[in-house]
Amino acid sequence: MPAPIHPDIISHLIETEPYYLETGNEISLFKAAYHSRLPVMLKGPTGCGKTRFVEYMAYLLKVPLITVSCHEDLFASDLIGRFLLKNDETVWSDGPLTRAVRMGAICYLDEVVEARKDTTVVIHPLTDNRRTLVIEKKGEVLPAHPDFLLIVSYNPGYQSVLKDLKQSTRQRFVSIQFNYPDIEKESQIVAAEGNIDIELSVKLVNLAHKIRNIREQGLTEGASTRLLIYAAQLIQQNIPVTEACKTAICLPLTDDENLQETMNDLIADIF
Repeated sequence: MPAPIHPDIISHLIETEPYYLETGNEISLFKAAYHSRLPVMLKGPTGCGKTRFVEYMAYLLKVPLITVSCHEDLFASDLIGRFLLKNDETVWSDGPLTRAVRMGAICYLDEVVEARKDTTVVIHPLTDNRRTLVIEKKGEVLPAHPDFLLIVSYNPGYQSVLKDLKQSTRQRFVSIQFNYPDIEKESQIVAAEGNIDIELSVKLVNLAHKIRNIREQGLTEGASTRLLIYAAQLIQQNIPVTEACKTAICLPLTDDENLQETMNDLIADIF
């Protein structure tokens, strides 16, 4: 007998296909993990396409998606839910993780290491053979819907010892590694998403590669594909190319004046 359809499922379906260009075998890997209901960890630098990939796979598999952007003030109760006062009575309100578990959605915890440590304890029973969510405040152990899948992502490039996943958590997931696409594919992505011609897109990508190569001089992160798309969109609004690059790529990356000067020189060389 098929599981009942949750009433909120339609509102969490992605109806329009997101633009995504495969860079390796990540699609087939994710499909295999999903069909086996194996929790998935996405690892890679900021702005390289992890979130877009999750949206694309949710669309491809016709599965509802609930995304949570994790941060240092995110408590386990924010994921699970809490009792609220409504019309002079106390009622329970499900959090996003509980809703996903009930309806059979993909729950995507973006940058999971940014959340408080008690959140990882909550997800452990969902990432092994139990597939349950413990709602302590209600005294309930909620079995996951057969279609439920948990995905987490994080950027290993700038995590400190205090903000890293424990082995007891890591080894509950299969992991897919992401990085910036090669020049040809990244140029196609920037051209398509930024609505610019491929020649200009190639120059933006070349700029990004040069900036990524100066990380040893003090940059915490290289220029992401997302920032290149932002620059392309500014150019589309008739902002001069060099100003668009400084505004969308260089200034967001650092406040260091010497690094800014180095990146400005790179812009001048390319454009």
